[in-house]
Amino acid sequence: MDLFLLKKIFSVFIMPINLVLILLLLAVLFFHKRPTRSFKCLISALSLLIISSIPIVSDNFMVSIEDNYEVFSQSSKVVDYIIVLGGWHENNDTLPVTSQLNVDSLQRLVETIRVYKLHPEAKIITSGHHNVDKVSNAQKMKQSLMLLGVPKQKIITENFPKDTEEEAQLISPRVQGSNVVLITNADHMPRAMKYFKTQGIEPIPAPTGHWVKNINSPKNWDYYIPNSKNLQQTTVAWYESLGLFVQWLKGLI
Repeated sequence: MDLFLLKKIFSVFIMPINLVLILLLLAVLFFHKRPTRSFKCLISALSLLIISSIPIVSDNFMVSIEDNYEVFSQSSKVVDYIIVLGGWHENNDTLPVTSQLNVDSLQRLVETIRVYKLHPEAKIITSGHHNVDKVSNAQKMKQSLMLLGVPKQKIITENFPKDTEEEAQLISPRVQGSNVVLITNADHMPRAMKYFKTQGIEPIPAPTGHWVKNINSPKNWDYYIPNSKNLQQTTVAWYESLGLFVQWLKGLI
């Protein structure tokens, strides 16, 4: 089996909601023959679900990942390249290309336009494949940028990287010795920066799409009640934490 696919399948099974489902299934299977173990699985499932969905827990977990890099303002040097990492899209020719992008890609698109307006001298590198659509995510981002006024000749596409590690490996030789801005979501930035630094590139981070806008803002009573949005946020934070752990392990080998 393809290593990339195997990694994706494994990561799905250890996400919070799927661990909850596995524990509930075990609770059902153990119900008659091992009721004590069944009860423990049930309590564990409910505890994991509640803890993962509470905003105060989810927000602090996410902030520990997102707040590693400040937002991009303006470089004191000429910027040679703006690298925007690949996201995802759903092809539908009845929609504008910008409406085919998922939320992460849209957030990166907006940040790319913002940084490009600050540094119009830069070339933009879009990246990312798509394992369903014949048009890569890099191409969809290019089409979106052109739709929003960026000249075609200013955009370079890398259509084949399947993950961040491959993006760093394929893009880095092109930008060696250049002043580079790297755009991706704030939760994904720590991993992305490490991959590019491993390839000898020291990009300027431009994180976007922050889940937690202000951890210190006043909170209402409902901030302490579990909700599905924070379950999703915890899932993303957990995924990125696992990615950082795997990255650390690879560095040891």
